[in-house]
Amino acid sequence: MSLAEFRDLLARHARPDLKTAIDGVRICRAEPGAEPEYAMSGVVLAVIAQGAKRLALGDRVYEYGVGQYLVASADLPVVGRIAQGPELGFGMTLEPAVIAELMLQAGPGDLPPPTRSARPGITVCDAPAELIDAIVRLLRLLDRPRDRRVLVPLAKREILWRLMTGEQGEAVRQLGLADSGLTHITRVVGWIRDNHAEAFRVEDLARSCGMSVSAFHRNFQAVTAMSPIQFQKQIRLQTARLLLARRPYDVTGVASRVGYDSPSQFSREYKRQFGAPPREDAARMRSRADHGAATPA
Repeated sequence: MSLAEFRDLLARHARPDLKTAIDGVRICRAEPGAEPEYAMSGVVLAVIAQGAKRLALGDRVYEYGVGQYLVASADLPVVGRIAQGPELGFGMTLEPAVIAELMLQAGPGDLPPPTRSARPGITVCDAPAELIDAIVRLLRLLDRPRDRRVLVPLAKREILWRLMTGEQGEAVRQLGLADSGLTHITRVVGWIRDNHAEAFRVEDLARSCGMSVSAFHRNFQAVTAMSPIQFQKQIRLQTARLLLARRPYDVTGVASRVGYDSPSQFSREYKRQFGAPPREDAARMRSRADHGAATPA
């Protein structure tokens, strides 16, 4: 396992916008900051080559460092902070269609029998040498444009296979199952995210998953570490923060746009989440942007 080469490749190809020449692959280089970062996790694999990061999802806290990886099997509202820096990290979007294809190609006994119950939406563990080696081979293709078209899909498939057969393989394999508990909850998570300003009935969400209300609550909590209402609130507040970065004086309008009928309730919950009232927090974000810091995504 060549962590030294892993770090070197990430350091050489890191860009401010995190993007690389390989679709779905990002490289993060970050220094510790005083402010936590509020963002959606994406459905991703993340591996640390240098430093350490702390991530909070609801009341769960995950910390991972050099030679460890995190899998987010649903797009979840998280709070991140660099625990030790500078941090160098690799990220790759997980593609359910490719995972499903690999599962179909696997021979009898190659994979454990599937389970239908939902697993935590974020998991962390040590990265085996085979996984790091596969990632390094993918990153080498950043220096070999001629080879990328043919070899990138093969390298990504190997990385996914290493994940599917590794310690956190169950969470990854569920992404490829159309009727897994994770897949049903992921669809609801996407609906709430896209319709966060709308009221909903938990009974209707449970029915859409073919679950009883109690089973739906249990599976939703397992994946997101929150109830559906708490999840909706997180999405509303993070969306509001992005809107206020562009419209800092329209607190009432932003509150209404994300689904709050009461501006005062919005301000209370916003302050509880971000540590300052909406207008004050917006001014703080503008100040950080003026000094070269990125607005939380």
